[in-house]
This record gives sequence, C-alpha cells and structure tokens, in this order.
Amino acid sequence: MALAIAFGLVTLLGLLLVPEVGATLTGWASLLAAVALLLGILNLLTIHSRRVLQGNFYSLVLLFGMAAVIALGITDGLGLTGNGVQTIFELVQAPLEAAMASLLAFFLIFSGYRMLQRKRSWWSLLFVVTVIIMFLARTPLPEVLSNLFTKVGDIVSEVVINPGIRGILIGVSLGIIAVSIRILTGSERPYDK
Repeated sequence: MALAIAFGLVTLLGLLLVPEVGATLTGWASLLAAVALLLGILNLLTIHSRRVLQGNFYSLVLLFGMAAVIALGITDGLGLTGNGVQTIFELVQAPLEAAMASLLAFFLIFSGYRMLQRKRSWWSLLFVVTVIIMFLARTPLPEVLSNLFTKVGDIVSEVVINPGIRGILIGVSLGIIAVSIRILTGSERPYDK
C-alpha cells in the first residue's frame, strides 16, 4: 500500500511540478500496460490452444484471426505491406460495429414498445417518439422527409444527447478523481483483493 501511495504521489507531483519526472513515470506506466497486454495475449493463446485440442472450432478461428492480425501488424511495421491492419479493421471490425448499432436501434424501439405496454406515461411516450425520430433521421427517405427528420434529429442531438454525454463524461471524471484520491490516501485498496 505504501508503495502504491508513494508512486501515486510522486507521479502527481511530477506531473504538476517537474514534468520530466511525470513523463518518465507515465512512460513506465505505458510500458507496464504493454506488458499486461502481452500477458493477456499469451493467456488467450494458452486457453484457446487447449480448446482447439478439445475440438472447439471457434477457438481455432480466433487463434487464426489473432495470428493473421499480428502478422499483418509486423509486416506493416517492416514496410512489406501497406495498411494491412487498417484494411482488416475496415473489412471486419467496422461492419460488426455497424451491425451492433443497427441491432441496438431495433432493440430500443422494441423496448420502448414494451414499456408502453406495461406502463403508459408521458416519459415512455417521449422515449418512443424520440427513438423513432432519431431512427428516421438516420434512414434514407425522400428528400422532403429526410430534411425534416434530419433537422429534428440534429436538434435532439444538440439539445439532449450531447449534454447528456457531457454529463456522463463529467461524472466519470469526478469518479476517477474520487477513486484516485481514495487510493492516494490509502482508503481504497483495489490491488488488495
């Protein structure tokens, strides 16, 4: 505990008073994070290698994909290929994220419908109307309707969604500060569990 408090205080004072010390300690933290990532990859490799030996096909697909991305990263770094990792991201990760976002949109509409069935209130009606407006604002429609829904969607984004996101980020920041202070004072011990 004393070591964690000491390094936390030295890093904080280094970032505030002596930027070189803070930068050095932050670099050490980045190195530690990279080592943790490497250990995570090795753990993933170990677990899924055992599962491949048991006949799990999806673990084999995962290991093949991991090896392909690592190989492309190495060849990109050596200059043998150009943007291979970016191409994999654009062909695999981006479509998966788009599919998840579309499923989320339909889930929101369905949950709003279920909410109206169970408990009818102005808030549930407002939720359903907002979801439908935002859904139609991002859907290709005839130009007259598209302009109308896009304007309404932009207003909802600027007035409701963006301030909500800012509020969430402020809350997360305050939570991080509170936990950091608790760790520096020795009240919180996440490394003790």
